[in-house]
Amino acid sequence: QVQLVESGGGWVRPGETLRLSCAASGRIEIITNMGWYRQAPGKQRELVADIIMDGRTDYEDSVKGRFTISADWAKKAVYLQMNALQPEDTAVYYCNGRAGWREFWGRGAQVTVSA
Repeated sequence: QVQLVESGGGWVRPGETLRLSCAASGRIEIITNMGWYRQAPGKQRELVADIIMDGRTDYEDSVKGRFTISADWAKKAVYLQMNALQPEDTAVYYCNGRAGWREFWGRGAQVTVSA
C-alpha cells in the first residue's frame, strides 16, 4: 500500500505564489506516475499536472506557464510550484500516485486565492 500526504496549502492573494509538496510512504517503489488534481466547490475533480519517471509532464491548459510540477523519484515525492495564482485556482488540491492500474490519493490540501 502507498500513503500520500500533501502539505503547503493556504490562503494567498491574486498574483502570489504557493508551493505544494506531497510525500509518499509505504511501497513507493511501485509508483511510476505522480500528479496533482484539484476540485473546486460544485465542480468535478480535474487534472492539474502530471509527471512520469522519464520526465515527461502534462498540464491543464489554464495553468500552463504558471504552474510547474517536479518530482524526486528516489523519495517518490512530487511538488507543484504555483505562480501568479488567481481566484479560479481556488480548490482542494490532491496528490495522486499511480502504479499500473492502481491509483493512490492524498487527503487534499486547500488552496484559497482571494483579495
